Amino acid sequence: MKKLLISLTMSLSILTVAFGQSKPTKVTADGYDSHIELKWDSSEKEGTKFNVYASFDGGNEFVHRGTTDEHWYMDFVNDQGRNITVQYKITAVTEKGKESKPTDMISASIRDFSDEELMEMVQQYTFRYFWDFAHPTTGMSRERDAHKLGDKVVTVGGSGFGVMAIIVGAERGWITREQAVDHLLKVTKFLEETDRFHGMWAHWYDGDAKKVVEFGHKDNGGDIVESSFMAQGLLTARQYFDGNGKKEQQLRERITKLWEDMEWDFYTNGQEYLIWHWSPDHGFEKNHGIRGYNECFITYILAGSSPSHSIPTEAYHKSWAGWDNPNFANYETYFDMILPLGSKRWYGGPLFFAHYSYLGLDPRGLSDMYANYWEQNKAHTLINRQYCINNPYGYEGYGENFWGLTAGDKVPTGYNAFCPGYVRDGGNVQPTAALSSMPYTPEESMGVLKNFYRNYGRELFGPMGFYDGINLNVEGPLKNQVRKTYIAIDQGPILVMIENHRSGLLWENFMKNTDVLKGLKKLNFKINNREIQVK
Repeated sequence: MKKLLISLTMSLSILTVAFGQSKPTKVTADGYDSHIELKWDSSEKEGTKFNVYASFDGGNEFVHRGTTDEHWYMDFVNDQGRNITVQYKITAVTEKGKESKPTDMISASIRDFSDEELMEMVQQYTFRYFWDFAHPTTGMSRERDAHKLGDKVVTVGGSGFGVMAIIVGAERGWITREQAVDHLLKVTKFLEETDRFHGMWAHWYDGDAKKVVEFGHKDNGGDIVESSFMAQGLLTARQYFDGNGKKEQQLRERITKLWEDMEWDFYTNGQEYLIWHWSPDHGFEKNHGIRGYNECFITYILAGSSPSHSIPTEAYHKSWAGWDNPNFANYETYFDMILPLGSKRWYGGPLFFAHYSYLGLDPRGLSDMYANYWEQNKAHTLINRQYCINNPYGYEGYGENFWGLTAGDKVPTGYNAFCPGYVRDGGNVQPTAALSSMPYTPEESMGVLKNFYRNYGRELFGPMGFYDGINLNVEGPLKNQVRKTYIAIDQGPILVMIENHRSGLLWENFMKNTDVLKGLKKLNFKINNREIQVK
């Protein structure tokens, strides 16, 4: 598309065609590694469009960079060079296409970021999902930024990830510690007051009505997997917010009560395995037993760690684990790498298996009779990456810096749990896969971060970080090849696992929980090949 060039004289001519349209005010411009983010206020009615103009020659000539109906615009200017300064002017546009007076010129620069700066940038942008986009009255995280049920739908598991995001925000100074505590007091108040099912929460709630939203057939009650993700976040927060102030004490007391009320033993239905769902209308009819190796590892760990409603050790070894369990033990070799656990057919399965349970649970040195979990997660990640490099089905884009098969939004529509293998691999890559694997594969994951941001960022990177999916095999321009959605359970692991790579913050706090350490010891885990010591 031919660019529209306007000189300062042409800019001034805008004044003669404006008919009462107010120009934007309070314009800010912040420069990063490859993009500049502009924000402004406007007194015009909702839906007003704004034109963004940029100058790359010191303000002599301006180029039309884009039109938006938002009060922000992200301009990837690395197409013009590295380490440059850009001047901007913005106009409001009438319904008839007439422009307001331009704003005063404002400048910003991009510069090469270090790896640490790039990670901090991605974390801080992703944090907005859990802070700026949180449900206003409950503090819970919305399921996604756009959903057929509307943005009132909040998710329990994603909100558990959001609790950890708030901890990172407080630690990094993006919000104050008091702001974080106030937010989590809102979250825990909701968790106390909403419908619970033998201490467990449902998958979805209407944040406005504070009532359950059915997730699926016969799924309108307790979901112990989603609840375990929430408990993982809450227990991490209970350790982190250890101050003597009244609010932090209140937060810890609430979390302890919520945790001790979770009836894990009820969800065995008298058997030696955990059942995923229970409904007040359908009971255990759904009968989805949790077996094999997948994202539910943390569910069994917490069920065994409960100080009030613990499950027997046999439930872990006879149901979840076991050498005779075809969906658990693997020990096959892929690309010269041995994978201890996970589906043999699907190369261990989607990468979120290496993320969700390990946001708080520290895999470094963690082992039991079945696997060393650091080696498990590293091998799982590297095998997933090597599969994409080998690219057996010839998908566009796949390579050393373009990989990561996991669950997420499909381009252009739909949702799927992508993983290596025929049928399950469709050329769709989720940024969360490689970025959330940062602790396991720091160099390889940074390669993806830089590639996705610098080369695809103009469509793939938005106001709350990386969008959910990209598939270069879809016909059309890049904007058609990106699924511009956000999902809580994909955003959360990016922020949290990058932090665990940088500082170990969430791992260190979760692993301080005496209940968790007792549970791991009960289930015969070791840390660094030593018996777990509990004070």
